Amino acid sequence: MAKGQINVQTENIFPIIKQFLYSDQEIFLRELVSNAVDATQKLKTMGNLGELEGEVGDTTIEIKIDEKKKTLTILDKGIGMTEEEVDKYINQIAFSSAEEFVEKYKDKASIIGHFGLGFYSSFMVADKVEIFTKSHKKDAKAVRWECDGSPNYTLEEDSIQKERGTAIVLHISDDAKEYLEKHRIESLLEKYCKFMPVSIKFGTKEETIQEKTGKKDKDGKEETKEKKVTKDNIINNPEPAWVKMPADLKDEDYKAFYRELYPMNFQESLFHIHLNVDYPFNLTGILYFPKLKNNLEVQKDKIQLYSNQVFVTDSVEGIVPDFLTLLHGVIDSPDIPLNVSRSYLQSDGNVKKISNYISKKVADKLNELFKNDRKSFEEKWDDIKIFIEYGMLSDEKFADKAKKFSLYKNVDGAYYTFEEYLEKIKAAQIDKDKKTVVLYTTNKEEQYSYISAAKDKGYDVLEMDTPLTAHLVGKLEQQEENVTFTRVDGDTIDQLIKKDEDIPSKLTENDEKKLKPVIEEVLPKDKFTVNFVSLSEKDQPMTITQAEFMRRMKDMSAVGGGGMMGMGNLPDAYDLKVNANHPLISKILNEKDANKQKEMAKQAADLAMLSQNLLKGEELSKFIKRSVELI
Repeated sequence: MAKGQINVQTENIFPIIKQFLYSDQEIFLRELVSNAVDATQKLKTMGNLGELEGEVGDTTIEIKIDEKKKTLTILDKGIGMTEEEVDKYINQIAFSSAEEFVEKYKDKASIIGHFGLGFYSSFMVADKVEIFTKSHKKDAKAVRWECDGSPNYTLEEDSIQKERGTAIVLHISDDAKEYLEKHRIESLLEKYCKFMPVSIKFGTKEETIQEKTGKKDKDGKEETKEKKVTKDNIINNPEPAWVKMPADLKDEDYKAFYRELYPMNFQESLFHIHLNVDYPFNLTGILYFPKLKNNLEVQKDKIQLYSNQVFVTDSVEGIVPDFLTLLHGVIDSPDIPLNVSRSYLQSDGNVKKISNYISKKVADKLNELFKNDRKSFEEKWDDIKIFIEYGMLSDEKFADKAKKFSLYKNVDGAYYTFEEYLEKIKAAQIDKDKKTVVLYTTNKEEQYSYISAAKDKGYDVLEMDTPLTAHLVGKLEQQEENVTFTRVDGDTIDQLIKKDEDIPSKLTENDEKKLKPVIEEVLPKDKFTVNFVSLSEKDQPMTITQAEFMRRMKDMSAVGGGGMMGMGNLPDAYDLKVNANHPLISKILNEKDANKQKEMAKQAADLAMLSQNLLKGEELSKFIKRSVELI
C-alpha cells in the first residue's frame, strides 16, 4: 500500500475547486460521467484499430445510489487504469490522460475530456472519494485509490474490482445530501447526459409487453396477455439526430428530435436547418424555427451547446449572433474553447468563424425556402418575421442576404419583397420632393379609419406591427434613396403624400383665430396642438395625428435604442387637425349660442380622440351620455 501527497501547486486544491474552479456544484456529475464516457470511447477506438486484447463487449455506464452507505457511484467498463496511471493521472493532476490519448490517436478518435481537473470536481459534494479500477492491459491488477479531501491519499492493490473498467465512489457529504435523491440525480442526468455517446443506465424500470399465450381465439387469432418486465433504465440517446448525416434522416426524424429536445413544447417547429461542417472547424447541429410571433424574450436560451455530445450550456450568445438565439435546437462543436469548468466561453478566432458560418447557413436556408416554394414561405412569414427583422437590424451580412427573401405584407394580405413593393407604389405615392412615400400601420384595428382614408385616395398601406418596426423603417430609410416611411396616422392623408395642387380653404385667417380657442378649451391641457388644414369636404372634420419622428423615437426607446436616452418617458403630444372645409366646422364657427358651440366642438374632438383610442374613463362616459342625448 502506498501513501503520499497529491502533486499540486498549492497546499490544498480542494477549497479552490469548491469556491472558484466550478461555477455550479451540480456539474460534478457531468464531469464524472464525461470521464466514464471518455474511458469507454478510448476502449472502442483501440478495439476498432485492433489494439485491444479481448472483446470490447458491453460498454454501458451505470450510475448507482446507496442511501444507507451515503454513496453515489459512477461505474464504467472502459479502458481502466494501472497503478502507475492512477498515480500519474490522479495524483499528478498537472497531466491529462485525455490530452495524451488525443495526441496519440488524433484523427482517429472522438474525445470528450480535455481537463485533468474534471475528476476533482467530485470533492465539491463528497467527504471522501474512492476509485476502484482495473486496466484493459493483460495481467493488470486492480487498484484502489482513496482521498478524504486533503492532499493525502492511499493507493493499494484491490481484490473487489474484477472486471476491466473504473468505479468512482463518492461518499456524499452532509451538506450535499440532495445528490442521494433519485429524482435529483435523474434530473441532472437528463440535463447534462441526455445525448452522451455511450449508453448510461440509472436503475431499472417496469414495462408492459404483450406475450403470446399459445392459444387462439374463436376467430383463429393468436391470443396475447400483458406481462410486466423489468428492464435497464437507459437515460440517454447515444445517437441523436444531429450526429447523423442529413441524407439518412426524414422529416419525421427531425420532428421527433424536436419533441425529444422540448417535450413540454406542444407546437411543432416551422422548419429546420441541419449544420454539418468539418473545415475550418468541426460543427454539427440542428436549428429549428419556432413560431415566434412578436415575442422576443420568451424564446431565448433554447439553443443547447454541446461538446462531443456533452451538454455545456444553453447560454450561447457568444457563439451565435444575438438574433439567432431566438431559434431552438442544438449546436455541437469540440472546437469551441471553454475554460476548465466548461462553463464560460474563452475568446478565440474560431468562435467568430462559427458565428459567421451559422448566420450564413441560416440566410442561405431561408433564401432556398423562399425560392423553392414562395407560397409556403409566405404562409410562415408572420411567424418568423420578427426573427428576420432582428437579424437585419443586428447583422449587416445577414441583412444583405435578407434583401432577397424578406417580405412586406400590405393590409390586404398580399406579400412583396421591398423591391417589388416600391415598384407597385412608385407611380401613386410620390410627394413634392419626388420621394416614394411608404405608408404603414402598426395596428389595423386601431388605425382603421386612417387606413380607410388612404385606400379611398388609391394608396396602399403596409402592415408593420412588430416591436422592431420603428428601428426597421429607420434602417430602410437609410438604405434606400428617395424613400420615406410614415405611419398612416402620422398626419392627414393629403399631408402625408403632398401633391402639387392645394385645396382652397373655406375659412379666413380671422375665422381660424376665432375658432381655435373654442376647440383648445375642450381638449386636455398640454397634450394637443390645434392646426387648420384644407381637405376635402368628405374627409373627417377633425383628425388626431402624432408626429412621425417623435412617435418613432418613443417606439425605438421602448425596445432599446433610437439614439435618444429617455425618449420613452416623454409625455405623448398630438396634433388635432381641423378640416377647414368640412360643413360641421363651419356650423361650429357660426353657432351664436356659446354653450352649443362648445358642445359641438367637444363632440367633434371626442370623436377624433375615440378613433385614436384616446378617450377613456370619465371622458368616455360623458361622451356616451352626450351622444345619447344628441340622438
